[in-house]
Amino acid sequence: MTSDVAVIAGAGPGLSGSLARLLAKEGFRVVLAARNVGKLAALVEETGAVAVETDVADAASVANLFDVADKAGALSLAVFNASGRTRGSIADLDPEAVRQALLVGAYGGFLIGQQAARRLLARGSGSILFTGATASVKGFSGSAGFAMPKFGLRGLAQSMARELAPKNIHVAHFIIDGAIAPSGQADESDRRLSPDAIAQTYLAIHRQHRSAWSSELEIRPWVETF
Repeated sequence: MTSDVAVIAGAGPGLSGSLARLLAKEGFRVVLAARNVGKLAALVEETGAVAVETDVADAASVANLFDVADKAGALSLAVFNASGRTRGSIADLDPEAVRQALLVGAYGGFLIGQQAARRLLARGSGSILFTGATASVKGFSGSAGFAMPKFGLRGLAQSMARELAPKNIHVAHFIIDGAIAPSGQADESDRRLSPDAIAQTYLAIHRQHRSAWSSELEIRPWVETF
């Protein structure tokens, strides 16, 4: 068991909920970041996590998040699950909506990654995990407002991995290639990704031996084409 701190940014009831439950069970002190912490009340009660109202696109708000996490203990793991998106034809996309998507999905990843890196470098170990999507590697028609932040997040993860791996900090990017099943709902066909199964994979990557680190993983259900 561990008493280390795990920060999950962009927390909600799906994958983040599964991660929070698993990490709490494994002994982590979990800190959840969301714009609306009210939606996390049940998860906080279940896991004993701390919820912090956070705008991942605001540097001061992210700094406050990690200041709160510092009070819980030593950071070991940071997970960026926030996502910015807007859909539509290129001629009709709202420029402000695209800007916000980029700020949340890419710039937010930078802010979380930077604060986490500072603490893990001082510690000398730890992991930073970024959640991507099919749009991280494939820009679909009408999806420029989603592909841009996801491509940017992937580039951030690659740069950070190459910089921080020699300093014993594990950075990994996950391409979630498929729809995630709602938490707590059985899908006997396994046509959608189980959030609990994804969470197990994230924890396994965090615990990988450094002689065999993975910097990027594609995760998809068995029926998904690629």
